[in-house]
Amino acid sequence: MTETALMAANRHRLRHLAKRGNKNAITTLWLLDRVEKLLAVILIANTLFNALSTALVTVIAISTFGNNDTVITIATATVTFLLIVFAEISPKVIGATYPERIALPASFILKPLMTIGLPVTWFVNLFVSTLLKTLRIKTGNAVQEARLSPEELRSMILEGGNFIPQKHKSILLNLFDLESISVEDVMTPRSQIEALDFSVSVEDIKHQLTTCYHSKLPVYEGEINRIIGILHVRKAIALLNQEHELTTQDFRQLLTPPYFIPEDTGVFTQLQYFQEKRERLGIIIDEYGEVQGLVTLDDIIEEMIGEFTTSVPGDARADAFNWDKQGQCVLEGTTTLRDINKRLHLDFPIDGPKTLNGLLLEILQDIPEAQVSLKIKNCVVEIIQVQNQAIKVVKIYQQK
Repeated sequence: MTETALMAANRHRLRHLAKRGNKNAITTLWLLDRVEKLLAVILIANTLFNALSTALVTVIAISTFGNNDTVITIATATVTFLLIVFAEISPKVIGATYPERIALPASFILKPLMTIGLPVTWFVNLFVSTLLKTLRIKTGNAVQEARLSPEELRSMILEGGNFIPQKHKSILLNLFDLESISVEDVMTPRSQIEALDFSVSVEDIKHQLTTCYHSKLPVYEGEINRIIGILHVRKAIALLNQEHELTTQDFRQLLTPPYFIPEDTGVFTQLQYFQEKRERLGIIIDEYGEVQGLVTLDDIIEEMIGEFTTSVPGDARADAFNWDKQGQCVLEGTTTLRDINKRLHLDFPIDGPKTLNGLLLEILQDIPEAQVSLKIKNCVVEIIQVQNQAIKVVKIYQQK
C-alpha cells in the first residue's frame, strides 16, 4: 500500500506542502529522492513477509493434518489467495486511491526503516546497480524528472475542477493560446482602422479630431499605406484652443514615429516587445510593406483576461453577440473566426482566413449574391447582405 501510494503521490502537491512547512511532505520528498533505497527496503520487507507467511502456514498445516502432497497444495493455495487479496491487490488499490493520505504518515515509518536496513539494502543494490549498468539503464540523479509540456499543463488546468476558479482557469488557458496565435489574429483589420489623413484640409482634420473615438490615431498622407506617425489626440485638441490659425505643420510636430510589426509575429512575443520598447500601439504590415491592420496592448490583454474596454462603433470585435432564443445569430462579415468560435462555441477552421467573410469567400471561391446558404462544420450559414465585393451581414443557425 505504501509503495503504491508513494509512487502515485502528486509531487507538485508535495512540494507545495513542503514549502508551507509540512514535515510529512518534506520527509516524503526526501524518500522519493532516494527511490532506489526506498524500493529496496519496501520490497525486501514485503518479500520476506510473504516468504515467512507461506512457510509458517505450510508448517502449521503439516503439523495439524500430516505431511502429504494434498495438505501442502491446499496450504500453499490458501496462503497465496490470502496474500493476493489482502497483501497485494486491496492495499495497492487503496494506496492508488488515497496516495497523499497514506504516503505522508507512512514516511515517518519508512525513514527509520531505511536507516536500520541500510546494510541489507546496500548489499542488494550492489547487484541491482551492476545489472542496470549492464543493461545501460540510467537511474537516480542521472534521470532528470520529466518536465511538463504546455499541453500537459493545459490538461492539468482543465482537470483542476473546483480547485481553480472559472475566471482564473480561463485566464490561464488564454495564456497558453498566446503561444499559438499571431498578431494577425487579434488585430483591428485595415478597413476598420480609425486614422487621420493629413492630405485633407485643416478644417477636415479638426472635424476628425473632435469626432474620433480613440486617444491615439495613425496618421497617413493620401492613402493608408503611407503612415507617417502616431498622433496623441489629447495633445492635438489642446492646439484647437489656440487663437492663431492652425496649419498641418502644427499637427505634424506632435507626431511620434510609427511602430511597425510583421504580420506573422506571435502575440506573446509582441507582448514582450511592447514591454521592452515601451509601446502600446503597432501597425501590422505584410511582406510587401502594406498595412494589414493595427494592434494595441489592450487587444493582447483582452485576449488574456477578456474584454474590458468600452465598445467602439464600427469595431466588430468589441460588439457582443450570442445565440438568440431561436438559436440564431446575426454577425458582420468582418467578425473574426476566433471570436465566433469562442463566443458561440463553434469549430470554424482558423488556420486560413481570419474573418467570416474570408472563410466564406474561400469556400465559395466567388463573391456570392445575398440569400445564399451553405453548411460549415454542421452549422448552416446564410449570407444576408453583400456590399462592395464583400459579405457584410451573415446569419448563423445553431447546430441541433
